[in-house]
This record gives sequence, structure tokens and C-alpha cells, in this order.
Amino acid sequence: MAKIIIPTPLRKFTNNLATIEVEAINIRESINALSSLFPDLKKQILDDAGEIRQFVRIYLGDEDIKVLNNEKTPVTHDAVISIVPAIAGGISD
Repeated sequence: MAKIIIPTPLRKFTNNLATIEVEAINIRESINALSSLFPDLKKQILDDAGEIRQFVRIYLGDEDIKVLNNEKTPVTHDAVISIVPAIAGGISD
């Protein structure tokens, strides 16, 4: 099963689980499986059209899926998928 690493800011939507294993053949299926398990997380990752939000980056291992095959990027049973939401804000000088 592919392992999805949940970043700290999104763990409140996964009952504080840091990793979740899903059965899937590609990134899209992995995200859909995760969203089915945790519906409140879905709106944090996907927009109203069901696409990965612009400010969310998905990595397969160390590679951004955007340089691979995006959501069609295949995953293996030992894949590690990371979700990285952009963090914005702060005070400018």
C-alpha cells in the first residue's frame, strides 16, 4: 500500500494521523482514497472541480508530481506520497 504523509497543519482533518496507507495505482486514486477516508480533508486538498488546489504540492518520494505525470503518476505498493500545502502570511519589513 502507498503511504501518504500528512503535514502537521492538515492532521486535524485526519484524527491527528501523520501517515495513512491507501491502495491505489496513481496519485489521483491515492488522493481520492484519502478524501473518501477523511471527507473534511478533501476541501483542503481539492477545489470545487475536484482538481488539486494550486497552493498544494504533491510529491512522490522527492519528486514533485508536476515534473512527473501529474495526477496520472503511477504509484507502487511501497510509494511514499507527501502533501505540502503552501504556507503564506507573515509580516513584511
